[in-house]
Amino acid sequence: MPKPYPLRLVVKVLESKGFFFVSQTGSHAKYRKVGNPTLTVIVPIHGKEVQHGTFRSILRQANLTEDDFEKK
Repeated sequence: MPKPYPLRLVVKVLESKGFFFVSQTGSHAKYRKVGNPTLTVIVPIHGKEVQHGTFRSILRQANLTEDDFEKK
């Protein structure tokens, strides 16, 4: 079973890649990166970890790879 990723690491890497906090609805935060195209990522913040499947979804939304998260 793949390991979950720490929520703080996910947010830290997103912010280092140019994403900024836009809003929060309940336990989900919205991060956006302005560009061509503008990217929007929804991050669940209802725990200390992000499960692997949810993490993969965040990677697709942010157009990033797992390698971007391993270097931090």
